[in-house]
Amino acid sequence: MGNAQKSAFKMFLHAGQKEEYQRRHDAIWPELVALLKQSGVSDYSIYLDETHHVLFAVLRARDKHSMDALPHHPVMQRWWQHMKDIMRSNPDGSPVVEPMPCLFHLD
Repeated sequence: MGNAQKSAFKMFLHAGQKEEYQRRHDAIWPELVALLKQSGVSDYSIYLDETHHVLFAVLRARDKHSMDALPHHPVMQRWWQHMKDIMRSNPDGSPVVEPMPCLFHLD
């Protein structure tokens, strides 16, 4: 796969929104998938801690990625608007994200 950076973070789903979150991601927009891949994102997974309504995400990004530009892209902004009613969001519509440091890794 070449050089890649792995990152993990958590987001916060509103209670009772698991099925809707799943439904929206099952129908993820092709233009969003293309944007993420063009930005260098791959191997992106999101898990749910159902007890605490915490979404746990892990993704890989190639070393020369352009993820920093994603928040400014119209497709990303539209996706945030599409999702903000079912998860904790910032005033600009972006999801509240808390980075999670890696304390252990085994290849």
